[in-house]
Amino acid sequence: MTADVVALLRAALGDRVDTSTASREAARADKSGHAAVGTPLAIVHATSVRDVQETLRTASATGTPVVTRGAATGLAGGANAGAGEIALSMRSMNRLLEVRAEDLLAVVEPGILNADLDRGLAPHGLWWPPDPASREVSTVGGNIATGAGGLLCAKYGVVRDAVLALDVVLADGRLLHLGHRSVKGVTGLDLTALMIGSEGTLGVIVGATLKLRRRVPGAPRTLTATFTGVRDAANAAAAVTASGRQPAIMELMDAASLAAVHAHLALPDPSRGEAQLTVQTDGPTAADDAGAIAAVLAACGGEVRLAEDDSDAAQLWRVRRSLHPAMEALGTTLIEDVSVPRSALPAMFDEIARIEREYALTIPTVCHAGDGNLHPNFVFTGPDVPDAVWAAADDLFRAALRLGGTLTGEHGIGVLKRRWLKVELGEDQWQLQRQIARVFDPAGILNPGKVFAPPPPSSAVPYHGGT
Repeated sequence: MTADVVALLRAALGDRVDTSTASREAARADKSGHAAVGTPLAIVHATSVRDVQETLRTASATGTPVVTRGAATGLAGGANAGAGEIALSMRSMNRLLEVRAEDLLAVVEPGILNADLDRGLAPHGLWWPPDPASREVSTVGGNIATGAGGLLCAKYGVVRDAVLALDVVLADGRLLHLGHRSVKGVTGLDLTALMIGSEGTLGVIVGATLKLRRRVPGAPRTLTATFTGVRDAANAAAAVTASGRQPAIMELMDAASLAAVHAHLALPDPSRGEAQLTVQTDGPTAADDAGAIAAVLAACGGEVRLAEDDSDAAQLWRVRRSLHPAMEALGTTLIEDVSVPRSALPAMFDEIARIEREYALTIPTVCHAGDGNLHPNFVFTGPDVPDAVWAAADDLFRAALRLGGTLTGEHGIGVLKRRWLKVELGEDQWQLQRQIARVFDPAGILNPGKVFAPPPPSSAVPYHGGT
């Protein structure tokens, strides 16, 4: 059967079917550190909608699972392909197809990188607000599939706020056009919104009509404030939100993450226990907003510094955007992702501190403080997550839920969090969502074992790092 599937794919797609050992091995993993068991049958490097349709028709006819991949920058194992599966790579479908400045929209293929899209829109005076820290390497299709956001969500919204329409190929190869180009449109059920964050379980996104904004006028202002502890920094972030001033970006780094990044970039060591807020304001009132926010942070005990110029500001943001490589330099990293109401940030950092004490761990944490999205990092040695780390992660997830939060703000469920999905949703909603998925994919061939798969019977989640 394996040879038959590959032969059928080759007959339809020719040299776009890749069975090299190196490519098949690479398709097992993403940036989570997790790798699927076994290697996929082949990687299809799709260059057109037709390629995707042919792949799914073949998969449907033969009952072969398909795992859709973009740039493999995901952090939940959601795009990892294993034994007996086809890896469908969308990375070569990377064109900016259309820009309509008068309608504030663009049409793109899913493989386009966030940064390349931004560069393509700049001559039109437009931009697409979602801004993940991995913008130079992550794809728009991946953002949509996982609901990934980034640094600018507090002011400019998340991915679901910035997508008008999607072209989607279903498991049997049918092509659907979901959504509309108009600003308003409430005909029927909102299947576009349902597709956003579905992690490849409902269909394959082959095109997206994006809702754009005009470039923000004026020069942005950047400032930082350092605090003697992360709770003080979290309280200061809450105070900024309560002040009524709206920063474009507000990022918090605790002492462990700040120290790790400074070491990685060969910068002077920060003071012991020092946490840092980095804030950017934009628009015509950027300078006034920066001054007002600086006053709030100073009143909360922060040592505030305004960036001297664009180069200084770029260096401050380089520190924040270097978190992931800094963590990778420390060892194997389980990069987690929970969100809580913004007013609950201080309490969530208290919970992280408690978990560190009780499990004898250090958990470097960064936070999109403007929207309450935290990224705790569990660093360990070896390919497999130790039981103590899984136990600590379980405690952390449940703490976020107790505070009115959620398991994931932007990374998705993938394989690493599937055990906890029912904890948040409850049995009835979990079953309903599984049933919805089967309407789109009756045979269950799209990204099986991820998201809605029944949780494993043990307390631990298998984490096959490189095996």
